[in-house]
Amino acid sequence: MFASLLFLSAVMADNSHLPPLIPWQGESISLLQQQGPLTTDFELSEGQASPNYKDTMAFIDRLVAANPTQFQSQTIGYSNSKRAIKMLVASEQGFFEAGQMANSTKPTIFIQAGIHAGEIDGKDAMFMLLRDIATGKRRDILKKVNILFIPILNVDGHERSSAFNRINQRGPAKMGFRTNANNLNLNRDYTKLDTPEVKSVLRVINDYSPNLYVDVHVTDGADYQYDVTYGYNPVFASESPAVSDALNQYFKPVIDQSLQAQGHQAGPLIFVMDKRDFKQGLAGWVATPRFSNGWGDLKSLPTILVENHSLKPYKQRVLGTYVFLDGAINALSQYSHELANAVKKEQEFVPKQLIVKRSYAKQPDIIAQFKGVEYSSSVSALSGQNEVKYLGKAFTYTDLPIYWQKQVEHVVDVPEAFFIPPVYSNIIEKLKLHGVSVNKLKGANTQPLKVAKIQDYTFDKAPFEGRFRVTASFDYAPAPNVNLDGWFQVNTQQKAGELAVHLLHPEAPDSFFAWGEFNTVFQRTEYMENYALIPFARKMLKDNPKLALEFDKKLKDKSFAQDADARLNWLYQHTPFYDEAYLKYPILMSYEQKVAIVDQKDKEI
Repeated sequence: MFASLLFLSAVMADNSHLPPLIPWQGESISLLQQQGPLTTDFELSEGQASPNYKDTMAFIDRLVAANPTQFQSQTIGYSNSKRAIKMLVASEQGFFEAGQMANSTKPTIFIQAGIHAGEIDGKDAMFMLLRDIATGKRRDILKKVNILFIPILNVDGHERSSAFNRINQRGPAKMGFRTNANNLNLNRDYTKLDTPEVKSVLRVINDYSPNLYVDVHVTDGADYQYDVTYGYNPVFASESPAVSDALNQYFKPVIDQSLQAQGHQAGPLIFVMDKRDFKQGLAGWVATPRFSNGWGDLKSLPTILVENHSLKPYKQRVLGTYVFLDGAINALSQYSHELANAVKKEQEFVPKQLIVKRSYAKQPDIIAQFKGVEYSSSVSALSGQNEVKYLGKAFTYTDLPIYWQKQVEHVVDVPEAFFIPPVYSNIIEKLKLHGVSVNKLKGANTQPLKVAKIQDYTFDKAPFEGRFRVTASFDYAPAPNVNLDGWFQVNTQQKAGELAVHLLHPEAPDSFFAWGEFNTVFQRTEYMENYALIPFARKMLKDNPKLALEFDKKLKDKSFAQDADARLNWLYQHTPFYDEAYLKYPILMSYEQKVAIVDQKDKEI
C-alpha cells in the first residue's frame, strides 16, 4: 500500500504549469504520524495522496473499532448511485443519537468535507485529528465538544477521480470531481434541495442542532501568501449580524492565533475584482442562501466556510486544516455561551423588510495590509491580451481597495404568513427539511390575503444547476375569497422566519419560484374561439358600461387598436371563462396578523 501510494504521488505530482512556491516549513509538520496505529493514507503517501471511497470507508471502520465507546459511524443517506454517505459521531460519553446529544453539556461542532469532491482537505485533516483522539494523544478534544463529521459528502463526485480535475490546484495526486453524478453542484443546492446529499445534511442539522457548522473547501483564483482563508457573511451584510459579530469577536482571534503558532497564515475569504490586475482590488463576497454559509446565515446557524489556497501544496493545506479545526474546537469550547446568546437573539427577531439582492459597492473599503505575491504582466501570444505570471515572491500590498457587496439592489416586505395549497406537497416537504415550521389549516378563511400577479417574466436561456430559472415582476392584489381548508400556513415570526421568506417570496432570487418550482403557472391550457367570444363579449360590454368605457380607452392606443389578437385577448381576460390561475403565484400572502384555525393533528413544530 505504502509503495503504491508513493509511486502514484510521484507519477501524478507534476505541477510545472503552476506558479513557483514560497518555501514553507511549519510547526504543524510535527502532527504527522509516519508509522503507528491508524496512520492515514495521506501520511503514508508523505502528504501527497488521499484515499478512494472504499479505503475511506474502511478507515472510518478502523477508527470506530479503535474507540467504540466514543466513536460511531452512521449512514445519513445515499447518493443517486446508491453510495452510502457516512457520518462519524464522536462523543466522550458515547452520546451518539440526537436525543442523547441534546442532553450533553458540551457544544456540538459539525464538520463537512468533500461537498466539492476535488477539495478534499477536510477529510484527511479530520482523519488525523480523530486518530489522535482514538490513540489518546488528544483526549482533550472530546472533553470540550461533541463532533459530527462527514468525510465525503459528494461521494459520487469523489469517485470520478483524476489527476486532471482541477488545473490550478496542487494535490492530492488524484482528486474527485466538483459536481455529483447528476452534474449538480451541491453547494448551489441549499435552497432548492434537488440532491440527496444536501437533503442528508439538512436532516443532520435538524436532528442534532449543531452549535457550529464548518464547510471545508479549496479556492480558485489568484495567488497570495495565505494558505487558510475562511469567513462568513460580514456583520454589515449578514441576516444574523449578532452571530457574525460573535464569530469575529470570539472565534477569529483563537483560530488565527492557532494557525500562526503552527506556521500557517490565516486570510480573509475574498476574491479578486480583476484576475489580470490585482491592484484593481478585492471582491468581498456575501453568500446567498443557495450556498452553505449563506443558508446558515439566514438560519442563524453559525457557519464558517473554509477556503484553503489551491496553489499551496496538499500537505500544507491538510495540516493547516487540522490546525484550523483544532482552533475552532477550542473557540467553541471557550465561547459556546456567547455564541448561543447571539443565536437566540437572531432567532427571536424577524425584520419587517429583507434585502434579497445585493451588488458590489461603487466605493471601496480599504485593507491596510494584504499579503500577496509578486507578479508580472505581459501580452500572451495565446490569448492576445495581458496575462499574469506569479513569481513566487512575497509582496505586501498596502491600502488595497476591497469592494464589498454593500449595494442594496432589491428589498421585499416580509408578510405575516404564506399560505400554500395542499397540491404542493413537495414544497411542504422541502420546508420541513429546512427546519421551517408549517401548520395545516382547517375551516374557512378569516383574513385578507394577497395574490402576486406576474407582469413581465424572463426565463434563462440556458439551464443552471439543471433548472431553467425565471425572473419576474409582480403586481399584488387582494385575493378572492379562498377556502383555506387543508392549506398550509407558514408564519414568518418563527426561528426560521427569514429563511422562509427567501424560500417563499417570489421576488427572492433563491426562492422556489425563481428556481422554477412553479413554472406550470406560465402555461395556458384553455383557449377561446372567436365565433364564441365575440357574441359573448358584445353582451358583456353592453351589461357592463364601466368595462365598455375601459375598452374604449384601450382602443385609443393605435398599436392595441390595430392588433386583433390583442383586442380579443383583452376581452377574453375579462370573461369568467379565462383561466384564473394563469400567471398567478399560487402561494398567497397575508400582511395582517390574524390567527388561522390550525388542524392540531397536522401541526408541525
